[in-house]
Amino acid sequence: MLKKILAITGKSGLYKLISHNNNVVIVESLETGKRFPSYPSDKIVSLNDVSMFTETDDIALREVLKMMFDLEKGAVCSVDPKADGSVLREYFAKVLPNFDRDRVHNSDIKKLIQWYNLLVKSDNTNFEEEEEKKS
Repeated sequence: MLKKILAITGKSGLYKLISHNNNVVIVESLETGKRFPSYPSDKIVSLNDVSMFTETDDIALREVLKMMFDLEKGAVCSVDPKADGSVLREYFAKVLPNFDRDRVHNSDIKKLIQWYNLLVKSDNTNFEEEEEKKS
């Protein structure tokens, strides 16, 4: 599921991939449902390709989202993404105790909470690893 959920640099929120060809990607906002084109000049990242820094190895974002989903029992995040940095870090330590406190910034936690809330509100909560289709 996360392969088709996209973040676009310079645009807030998350977007669902609708279709693509060589010159354009059609996306739909998870917040508004509006569709629009995104062009090769936009930096587009699939959430499936995002990871978080830990004190050992990086961990896939889908695993962090699953941990949040389990902690919150499927509800939106109990912490406001606009909360003080110490509150954000305290919350994130409950989600991922071994996160790298030097490389994970407050803004990263804020964005993670915002993304998580968008995914829950839009019912995009299948955070399991997707298997490759065999041909």
